[in-house]
Amino acid sequence: MLVPALDFVLAPVRDLYRDRVSRIHTALQSGSAPARSTATVYCLAHHALEGAEIAARAGDTATFDWYRAHPDAKASALSTPTVVGPRIVVSPGLEDMLRSPLSETPYYLLGPDTAAAPGEERELASAAYDMGARAGFAGLLADHAVVACLLRRKNLGDTLISWSVTRLPGTVFCDHVGEPAVLGRDLIHEAGHNWFNDALTATARNISEETTFYSPWRKTRRPAFGFLHACWAFPLTMIYTTRVLPDTDGPTHDFLAAYLEQQRGLLAATAEDHTRALALITDPTLRQRLHTVHDEALNL
Repeated sequence: MLVPALDFVLAPVRDLYRDRVSRIHTALQSGSAPARSTATVYCLAHHALEGAEIAARAGDTATFDWYRAHPDAKASALSTPTVVGPRIVVSPGLEDMLRSPLSETPYYLLGPDTAAAPGEERELASAAYDMGARAGFAGLLADHAVVACLLRRKNLGDTLISWSVTRLPGTVFCDHVGEPAVLGRDLIHEAGHNWFNDALTATARNISEETTFYSPWRKTRRPAFGFLHACWAFPLTMIYTTRVLPDTDGPTHDFLAAYLEQQRGLLAATAEDHTRALALITDPTLRQRLHTVHDEALNL
């Protein structure tokens, strides 16, 4: 499979990494920030900040001190080698997930008791990253899917739930069916959400919520922020699926082919509204990226 890589580089995002990491390390009083504030450092610093804040509110001095001493959440001990670089692959139980008044969605934090996922799941994740990279998404996965939390093992055809949270950029949460091609799709979907959040933050752009648009995925009207998120993340999975289909067979091929056909119909319903929603994105580079991916998916 020889396909063109998609361009996910956005210069202001690099500045965001450097500024945010410096601020977090200062808040944690953990010494100076690393010379290179990479996407990985940025992701892990948010785990440390969130963990330290929760520990401080609970009066848990030992855990608070651990995060201060480990602003990378000691992720090097959990790393799994992949084609896009070392990834942190964990498999927390639902009972290990946290809830916060600041996040409607449950999430998991790397911490002193975190263990790497079992070998089988780390191999699955590594293969999924490989498929995503070969499909042209190496840059997206390298910067925006640093921590992969594999949740429930399900059967092909079951409803798979995946999500990301704004407080933990670079972290993704996914159910899985043990198939790299399917997991690759969901990693890309959630990494896409992380990319868009960082892009909006880095370009200091707020999207007006006064106008709403019909989302065929939710079957309801949504503010531009949620509508554009969907019109970015789902097209990414469509492009990925189109590119990996020739390398799949049997039930996995049938499952992904059906998914692609379903998404074609849903995305077609957004064509007119997407143009209007894009007008609310004032950064020209970001607006063009969103348009290019949406347009490519529409023409699959």
